[in-house]
Amino acid sequence: MRLLHLDLSNNSLTGEVPYMVSGTNIIFLNLSHNQIRGELPRGLGDMQQVQAIDLSWNNFTGTISPQLGLCRELEVLDLSHNSLTGVLPSSFDLLNDLKNLDVSHNSLNGEIPANLTKCTSLKHFNLSYNDFVGHVPTIGVFADFTFLSYIGNPRLCGSVVRRNCQRHRPWYQSRKYLVVMCVCATVLTILCAVGAWKIQDWLAAVQEDMFRGRCSGGLSLVMKYKYPRITYQELVEATQEFSADRLVGAGSYSRVYRGTLRAGTMVAVKVLQLQSGNSIKSFSQECQVLKRIRHRNLMRIITVCSLADFKALVLPFMAKGSLERCLYAGPPAELSLVHRVNICSDIAEGVAYLHHHSPVKVIHCDLKPSNVLINDDITALVSDFGISRLVMSVGGVANPADVGASTANMLCGSIGYIPPEYGYGSNPTTMGDVYSFGVLVMEMVTRKKPTDDMFEGGLSLHKWVKSHYHGRADAVVDQALARMVLDQTPEVRRMSDAAIGELLELGILCTQETASTRPSMLDAANELDRLKRHLGGDTTATFEDIDDLA
Repeated sequence: MRLLHLDLSNNSLTGEVPYMVSGTNIIFLNLSHNQIRGELPRGLGDMQQVQAIDLSWNNFTGTISPQLGLCRELEVLDLSHNSLTGVLPSSFDLLNDLKNLDVSHNSLNGEIPANLTKCTSLKHFNLSYNDFVGHVPTIGVFADFTFLSYIGNPRLCGSVVRRNCQRHRPWYQSRKYLVVMCVCATVLTILCAVGAWKIQDWLAAVQEDMFRGRCSGGLSLVMKYKYPRITYQELVEATQEFSADRLVGAGSYSRVYRGTLRAGTMVAVKVLQLQSGNSIKSFSQECQVLKRIRHRNLMRIITVCSLADFKALVLPFMAKGSLERCLYAGPPAELSLVHRVNICSDIAEGVAYLHHHSPVKVIHCDLKPSNVLINDDITALVSDFGISRLVMSVGGVANPADVGASTANMLCGSIGYIPPEYGYGSNPTTMGDVYSFGVLVMEMVTRKKPTDDMFEGGLSLHKWVKSHYHGRADAVVDQALARMVLDQTPEVRRMSDAAIGELLELGILCTQETASTRPSMLDAANELDRLKRHLGGDTTATFEDIDDLA
C-alpha cells in the first residue's frame, strides 16, 4: 500500500526531514507546527503528484528551491513562519493549479516575480512580513490581492501598498519640474491670501483626499458624523505599518494592533481580515452593536476606518489585556478573590444591560475570558460583538428576519462555552449567554479552561464542578483558595469560603441543561452585586439562598 497522506502537524518533532519522506508519491504532506530545522527537503521537487505541502511554523532555513516548480499538481504551498531567505523562485509560474501560496513571516527578499500572473488559479497570496522590494504588480491575478498580502514589507511600493515608487533620476531632470514649480507658486499665493484657520481645513481635506478619502465609506451617517474622522495613513503611522511588534491579539476574522495616535492617545486598532469568509458580516455586525450601546462595562468605539480593501475599528487600549491573559499569563495570585468577584459582577452588569436595558436587545453569543478586557483599575469590559445578534422581537429569541447584517451562518460561540440547546439547532437566546457566563464564572474560581482534557471521564468543566462540589468548605473550595493570596484569619477565611461557594453555586445554576431553569442575567448581576458589597464590608448586603434565583 502506498503512503498518500502524511500529517504529523502540531507535535514537537525536531531534527531534519529525511529525503525518503519528500521523495515519495505523497499527495498531502503536513509537517506544520513542529520544531523541524535545517533546509527545506531536497526531494520536494521529486514529488510529482503532491497537491498540498504545509511546512509552516517550523525552523526551516536556507532558500526555496526552484525545483518546487516541478510539482505540477501542487495546489497549496504554505512555508510561513520559518526563517527562509533568498528570493521567491520564478519557476513557480509553472504551477498552473496553485491556489494558495503563503510565505509570510520569513526573511525573503528580492522582487515579486511578475510571471506569477501565469498562475491563474491563485486565490490566496500572502508575502507579508518579509523584505521584498520593488513595485507590487497589479495585473492578472495580482488585481485581486489587497495590501494585506504585503504588510510588513517596507521596501515595496505601488498603489496597492500606498507608497510611491522613487525614481532614480535627479529631481531636476523630471519632466514635471515646471508643473511642480507652477503649483508651488500657486500654493504660496493661496497661503498669503487666506487666513490660518482656512489653511488648516484645506490641508486636512487634501490629506484625506491623498489617502482615498474619509475612512467611513459605506457606513451609516451616524457612524460618519458621530465619531471623529481618521485616515488610513494615520492608522499606518500609529501602528508602525501594522508591524508584528504591535500585534496584541488575533482571532478568526481580525488582528488587533497597539497604536499611538498623533495626539499621543493609545488605541487598539482591530483590523479586519478580508480573506475570512464571514469577516465582512462580523465587521458590520460589530459596528451595528457598538454604535447602539453605552455602558461602563461594555467596550466603546472611538471611530471606524472603512475603505473598499481595508476595514478597522479603533478602540480604547487596555494595557492589562484580556481576562484570559490575567487568569493564565501571570501568577494566579495577581487576581484576588475580591478582584474575581468584582470582574464577574462587571461582566454580569454589562450583559444584563445588553439583555434588558439596551435600546436594541443584544445577544452576545461568544462570552469567554478572551472577549473580556481589563482596564487599569481592574474593571472588566465585555468586547468583541462580531457574532452577536440584535433582537427586535420580544422574548429574547433572534429570528433571522430580526437580525441586522445577518450572521445566521456563523458559529454561535466558542467550544466549551456553547449551551447544549444550540447543538440541537435552537436559535440564539439570552439564556445562551447566561450559560456561557456560568462556565466563565466557574473558570474564574477553578482556573481551569472548559476545553482542558484534565477532567476524568471526559467531563466538561461545569459537569466536573457539579460532580465535585457538594457545599461550602469542600475540596473544590480549598483548591480555589489555594490559588489566591488571602488573609488567613478565621473571619476572612469564613467569608472567603462562603464567597467561593456562592460563585460555584451561581455557575452551576447558570449552566443548567434546560434553558428555562437558568436565572436571567439581571438576577445573576443582582446576586453578584450583593456578594461584592458584602466582601467590601457592607453589613447590610447578606448572602441569599442562591437557589431562589431558579
